[in-house]
Amino acid sequence: MRIATYNVEWFIGLFDRRGRILDDDAPSSRYGLSRREQLQALGRVFRALDADGVMIIEAPDHDPLRHPTPVMLEAFANRFQLRARRCLIGYANETQQEIAFLYDPERLAVFHDPQGGVAGDGLAPRFDTRMQVDLNVDGKVDTIRFNKPPLEIAARSADGREFRMIGVHMKSKANHGNGNGADASRIAVANRREQLAQCLWLRARVLEHLRAGEGLLVLGDLNDGPGLDEYEKLFGRSGVEIVMGWDEPRNERLFDPHARAALGARLAAAPATARFYLPESEQYFSAMLDYIMVSPDLRASRPRWRIWHPFDDPACYRDAQLREALLVASDHFPVSIDLTL
Repeated sequence: MRIATYNVEWFIGLFDRRGRILDDDAPSSRYGLSRREQLQALGRVFRALDADGVMIIEAPDHDPLRHPTPVMLEAFANRFQLRARRCLIGYANETQQEIAFLYDPERLAVFHDPQGGVAGDGLAPRFDTRMQVDLNVDGKVDTIRFNKPPLEIAARSADGREFRMIGVHMKSKANHGNGNGADASRIAVANRREQLAQCLWLRARVLEHLRAGEGLLVLGDLNDGPGLDEYEKLFGRSGVEIVMGWDEPRNERLFDPHARAALGARLAAAPATARFYLPESEQYFSAMLDYIMVSPDLRASRPRWRIWHPFDDPACYRDAQLREALLVASDHFPVSIDLTL
C-alpha cells in the first residue's frame, strides 16, 4: 500500500466561491502561473503518485454550505480519474488551509477519530482544545492551541489491518515580514516556542498510541527540520526530534529515514521536500519540512520511502513532463511510503 503526504500551495485558488474547479488562463495564486497550468500539473503529479491515500496539507478551505472541502477534492479526483477519490477531513480551521485525506475506498476504510483526555487523567487534550504549558520557563502557564488541529484517523486496510494516522501542519516559525531587527527576533523566538509546544503536544499523543501497541503514521508538514534557523540552538533540539522521540527508548521512537539522514549529518547534503524562491537573493532555498514517521511495528515491515523531488529523484528527473509538473504544482514535493498493511 502507498500512503503519501503532499503540501499543495494555494489549492483553494483553483476553485471558485461555490467550489467549482477553475480551469482557465487567469492567474493562479502561484506566481507567474495560470490556474490551468497549476491544475494540470497537480493532476499529473497525483496520477504519477497513484497512492492509496494522500494526506493533503493546505487543502481547499472548508465551508459546509458553499464549498465543502470533500466535495471540491472529490471533484478534483474525478476530473483526473484518481483511485484516491474519497475525501475525509477533521476539524476545519480559519486559515483557508485544511488538512484532508484523499483515499481509495476499495483499499482503505477511514474515520475521523479524535482522541483526548480530560483534566487530571494525564492524557494529552484533544487537538481542537487548548493545552497549558510553561513556554518561557518562567513559572507562568501559557495557553496554546493549534490553528490547524491535526487530523486523527482510525484506518483499516482491505486485508483487515487496523492502524492510525495523524495528519499535521505545524505552526510556521517565519514572521512573514512582521517587524525587523529586535522586533523580528522577538517574533521569531515566540513562533519557535509555540511551534515546539505544538510538537510536545503531538509527542504526548504519539506516546499514548505507541504504549497502546497501535500501528501509527504521523505525516505532513512539520515546518521544521535541522538547521533551518539560528534559533534552534537556543532551544536545544528541533520539533522533528521531539515528535520522533529522537533520544528516547527504541520502542517509543518514530522513524523516518529522511529525518534521520538530515539530523545525523548536519554538515552534509541533506534531503529536501520544499523549494522556495528568495527574492532578496534571487535564488532558491531548499528545506526538509515534510515527513512520514512510522511506529516500530510498521518499520519492521521494511517500508520504502520516497521524496518525489524533480531533481534529486532520478526517475522524476528523467520524466520531463513529471519533472516540470512537480515544479509547477506546488512549492513542496510529495513524500510517499510503500508498506505492507
